[in-house]
Amino acid sequence: MVDRATELRQLTDQIADYDAIDDAFVAKSFTDQLVVVDCKAGETLPAAITERLHDHGLDGANDVYATTEGDQSSAGAVGEGTRHQFVDTETRGDHQSYVVD
Repeated sequence: MVDRATELRQLTDQIADYDAIDDAFVAKSFTDQLVVVDCKAGETLPAAITERLHDHGLDGANDVYATTEGDQSSAGAVGEGTRHQFVDTETRGDHQSYVVD
């Protein structure tokens, strides 16, 4: 059986192959694991990617964290492109955050 982190890395590798995508990777934010997707300049996040992520237990960070952003996953600009963040709802809260003394 593949562990969750490996499953998400495999998923991001597949997502990165889409023409509209510049990069996709797994990241961590406090106690949550995230999938970050960067769209190329002038491109929008394909609905097929959002659906695929949702099918794998990942929801837009703006929806999960109840922020006031207009888009469920938009995190803003990255250079000329846009960044989207998705929270791994299957392991939400299971990751220990880093503490600096």
